[in-house]
Amino acid sequence: MGLFAEALRAKSRGDEEVTHLVNSINSSVDALEGLFSELLDITKIDTGGVDPRPEHFALRDVFQRLKLQCEPTAFEKGLALRFRGGDLPVFGDPVLIDRIVRNLLSNAIRYTEDGGILVSARRRGPQVQVQVWDTGLGIAPAEQSRIFEEFYQVQAHAPLQANQSKGLGLGLAIVQRLARLQDAPLALASVPGRGTVFTLTLPLGKPPRPHPLAPAARKPGLGLTLERREILVVEDEPAVREGLVVLLKGWGATVHAFESVEAVEAWARGEPPAPDLAIVDYRLPNGRTGTEALKSLRTAFGSTLPAILVTGSTMSGHEEEASRDDFHLLIKPVAPNKLRAMIAFKLGVR
Repeated sequence: MGLFAEALRAKSRGDEEVTHLVNSINSSVDALEGLFSELLDITKIDTGGVDPRPEHFALRDVFQRLKLQCEPTAFEKGLALRFRGGDLPVFGDPVLIDRIVRNLLSNAIRYTEDGGILVSARRRGPQVQVQVWDTGLGIAPAEQSRIFEEFYQVQAHAPLQANQSKGLGLGLAIVQRLARLQDAPLALASVPGRGTVFTLTLPLGKPPRPHPLAPAARKPGLGLTLERREILVVEDEPAVREGLVVLLKGWGATVHAFESVEAVEAWARGEPPAPDLAIVDYRLPNGRTGTEALKSLRTAFGSTLPAILVTGSTMSGHEEEASRDDFHLLIKPVAPNKLRAMIAFKLGVR
């Protein structure tokens, strides 16, 4: 749906009514993707698929990312968003901690209409308290014991909540599970009508070693053009394959699309010009896989052929394989903006 909607947007320039409809479709797709992603996250955590990798790091990087991503939303609602204490080092998994604070911050913005939000870190002896404060509607005492349940949402008690977009009721369930994985206590204090504070307690860390500055990555423009680029698509699901073809052609690419490993191998035996990029689905007909397709293509066109492997599972375990065989992973559903950014990256470094 997202691929087709983005292709339709490109063809509807100047038509405000069509653009509005496309935006509505994309909003619905985003909501569906959010629900699926959070359900997958909970499943992955509950089945032991998340393995914390603690390290010493300063909270500064986490706070900076969250500020860049959440400040526009807070500003749009007229809320002040502040961060304090980012220089403090902690010991924990930076990815999981980022996810915890991100969910807490998103909730704070969603349920706050006036005032502001503070994300802070404070040292308390051998520990650091990471806190998210808001001046929102607060949580009634009777509800405080239930907010970490799946699909439970705080009930709206004020008119200002009537038109507000609700969450899915899964964010805090994920937060609690991620905190437990790291043995990090998570506490809540709230006063109805005045606000809420969540406190995540982490071990104090050692100052991290400075990392050498990496060269600035090329920033793909919004108007990505693939003119004079040839891209291979191997995807057995007709709707996804057609959506990719329509979108890539809209960006100017010449596209060669196939539904199986056998079909793309037969095409490669005809000795066509080498493609610029291969986008291959992992699960293909006849028990074959995208990695097999990629191996055949690199045998035909050279081992440096850039490649993106598309998979429908966040628990695929392909990360080591991707690192070893030099391809990147893209998780379904394929969001057009993520696909565009990854294509720009793959072609920009070759």
